[in-house]
Amino acid sequence: MLSHMGMHAHAEPPVSRGPRQRGHEIASLDAFDRVAATGSLAGYHVQSLDLSDRTFALLGTDTKDSVFLGCVMEPDAAAKVRAGGALVFPPVPGLPFDPYRGALYAPDELYAGLLDTGYDGTPDARAYRWYQETKTTGDVVAGMLRSIHDDAVSDALDAHLDGARVVGVLGGHALERGSAAYAGAARLGRRLSREGLTVATGGGPGAMEAANLGAYTAPFEDPVLDAALALLSGTPHSTPSVTQWAHTAFDVLRRWPGGGPSLAMPTWFYGHEPPNAFASHIAKYFVNALREEGLLARSNAGLVFLPGAAGTVQEVFDAATLNYYRPHGEPTPMVLVDHRHWTETLPAWPLLQTLSTGHPMASRLTLVDSVDDVPEALARLTTEAPHTGEH
Repeated sequence: MLSHMGMHAHAEPPVSRGPRQRGHEIASLDAFDRVAATGSLAGYHVQSLDLSDRTFALLGTDTKDSVFLGCVMEPDAAAKVRAGGALVFPPVPGLPFDPYRGALYAPDELYAGLLDTGYDGTPDARAYRWYQETKTTGDVVAGMLRSIHDDAVSDALDAHLDGARVVGVLGGHALERGSAAYAGAARLGRRLSREGLTVATGGGPGAMEAANLGAYTAPFEDPVLDAALALLSGTPHSTPSVTQWAHTAFDVLRRWPGGGPSLAMPTWFYGHEPPNAFASHIAKYFVNALREEGLLARSNAGLVFLPGAAGTVQEVFDAATLNYYRPHGEPTPMVLVDHRHWTETLPAWPLLQTLSTGHPMASRLTLVDSVDDVPEALARLTTEAPHTGEH
């Protein structure tokens, strides 16, 4: 863990907030103890827990139709659980990740060992290497483990976001620390967070890191963000050392502990984009499509598209497709930022206008010149009644 690096004081261990028990899922020892005390775990799913010191409870508890996913148990307890009608998926040794995890990641979990081994020795880098090695061999077991992991992460993500108003902030990974655009994205993340919204990004560098940084600095006085931006500018994303790039981020966390929460959804599919350290909760996926559609679909309070290249353009039209064919509910507000970028450099805006003509999503689209215009645009798009026709 990175506690010796001065990780922010509020940072939780790599679990979602509070003991999580959704329906018949058990993902914390406290929840396990409460249910086991009733004498029956029948029908429950117990997820990725070390139960090696819960042998007595397991021996005396009904486990009919229960499922144990990656739980550590003493041999006698495991035998009794199976004999009692439980389905047991044992832990998988040698993996750089837990496929059955019951919680989202935290930055210090993915970057554990950064000081000692550099980025190449962290769990994040080792998981990426494992992914590269196994996807080329067509190993069916590895594919199954990736799928189980991503499904578990999605489940933890839904639990974490239950009741939250989420705004997705999307934009290019090439946006450099030290640039005016990076600072603007950070100010946007700060303002959205201060308005009670959960800022969610793709979790990588550039615009994504900036928005998560802004949300992190939201509880502090405004000069803290300026100072953090100045510190980060010394190690841009283009630096050849991911280790140093990440070190500087943790320097910010050490100097200003106790920042605000936000969400990041990166992917090991893009191994050249390490996760940024400013999101308090990280839903990292192997399958990029799950990550992209998951971010768009969960951004229930709106989507903000900062200037970007191919990836951001794809996300614009993925979001438009979800809005266009949405079977229930109102379309999600979509705010594109930078008139010149979206009408001249990459003219997605004219096509969006044509696509939305006569469709309810027309009243949920807008193009603004500056990040400073985004909060008001989101508020307006949210309160206006959907209508069809020209906009």
